[in-house]
Amino acid sequence: MQRALHHTDDPPLRPLPEQVADLLRRLDAPPRLAAHLRAVHDVAHQLADWTERRNPALSFDREAVLFGAATHDVGKTMYVAELTGPGSEHEEAGRRLLLAEGFAPHLARFAGTHARWTDPEIGIEDLLVSLADKIWKNKRVQELEDLLVARLAGASGGAAWEEFLELDEELARVGEGADGRLAFQASYPVHG
Repeated sequence: MQRALHHTDDPPLRPLPEQVADLLRRLDAPPRLAAHLRAVHDVAHQLADWTERRNPALSFDREAVLFGAATHDVGKTMYVAELTGPGSEHEEAGRRLLLAEGFAPHLARFAGTHARWTDPEIGIEDLLVSLADKIWKNKRVQELEDLLVARLAGASGGAAWEEFLELDEELARVGEGADGRLAFQASYPVHG
């Protein structure tokens, strides 16, 4: 687990926020989960940086995005089989776990919303976390990307096609690092 949280070689992933690393240690999280959360958190950093550069007038909670990316799958500490197979039990379980650990509802929500980007109450922060959870492995989801493009165009007043082209270019750039992130995650065991 320590190595998954602090590995600094290749790829050079940002560390998780210390409060999240402490939580994962307390929960005795599987090393592979810690590695996955680091990879998604690192991609969320890149997407947040790009969003701020691309549309500085767009108001979003950067720290919430980073926290959400760092904890979105924390429920998999209880549903370990969902680390390697399908399942959504971890989503609500993760939200409840974060609330029980004293995290604010606006932060705990990402554990429950990261796979439900079409819900009407979803904000830009939720879309960025959802996108980070896909693009870390270079998985493109048109519906998700279209929702983000619409939010970006609405905030900038620009044409949706221009926002799409810019987002597409950024996702292609971030996606280039997917093989390294996937290898990093796979190098850690599911059971610790």
